[in-house]
Amino acid sequence: MKEMIVKVKNVVKRYSEKLALDHFNMEVKEGEILGLLGPNGCGKTTAINCILSLLNFDKGEIQLFGQKMTPNSYDIKRQIGLVPQEVSVFENLTVRENIDYFCGLYVDDKNTRRRYVDEAIEFVGLKDYVKYYPKKLSGGLKRRLNIACGIVHKPKLIFLDEPTVAVDAQSRNFILEGIRKLNQEGSTIIYTTHYLEEAEMLCSRIIIMDNGKDLVSGTTEELKAMITTSEKIVVSFLSLEDEMIDSMHKIPHVVDIEKKGEDLIIKFENGNNNLSNLISFITEHKLTYRKLYSQLPTLNDVFLELTGRELRD
Repeated sequence: MKEMIVKVKNVVKRYSEKLALDHFNMEVKEGEILGLLGPNGCGKTTAINCILSLLNFDKGEIQLFGQKMTPNSYDIKRQIGLVPQEVSVFENLTVRENIDYFCGLYVDDKNTRRRYVDEAIEFVGLKDYVKYYPKKLSGGLKRRLNIACGIVHKPKLIFLDEPTVAVDAQSRNFILEGIRKLNQEGSTIIYTTHYLEEAEMLCSRIIIMDNGKDLVSGTTEELKAMITTSEKIVVSFLSLEDEMIDSMHKIPHVVDIEKKGEDLIIKFENGNNNLSNLISFITEHKLTYRKLYSQLPTLNDVFLELTGRELRD
């Protein structure tokens, strides 16, 4: 049975009148990549800061590695790596000097530290940039440096907060592959992102939170099974009256029809013959369409149904 690395139980955090965390719960087992998703202002950063004991909270319990987490839990903190959303490196230090500094906060032995720094540089692909200062690096390379500084001491638990924000596609793929490798090498990872396709591709389990609460938890497939929409059909007609759109609501299992540009997005619940039922309707009413295709629900559909908001707000 895998160890419970993180256990957050009924945590409440208030800022004056604002309830930032409202009996928030989260569990993370050894070896997971847990995606923590939610709209801006939903409490993700507050939750992470409370877990890391960077913030006091008003009520509840937090345990890491089976022990109560406190500001003075240095033995626990040595096992944790944090890669913040904002690039947090020293501009007056080179790439190597930055990584060595952060490694030195956790590792005293010089030989071990040198080896760890070399391995981190190799891991993030900065071997050709070790003498560069951060201001000379591209956005993607800075992100890689940020990651190296957070993981150089080989932590068992890593928090990655929006690590691919504002980077090019090549750097994003490099970073995502690196996260997979970290996980394969034994690190448990808590991952926040505004890119839902990343979470769907990367995370073994996902928690969606809003208004300081954990709304649902599960694998991507489990979350998709929780929502009303089981299928979406996108169709573009040459010509279509509003009255005909109203009639489409009578097709079996239709729960909603959304007009997006020239496309109609028809949402269905359950049913195995949704596409054939729609085609029968089109044939019966002698409609002509340019395109028609079916989509299974995405993580974005889950998010919108649960929170009513786009994640990229």
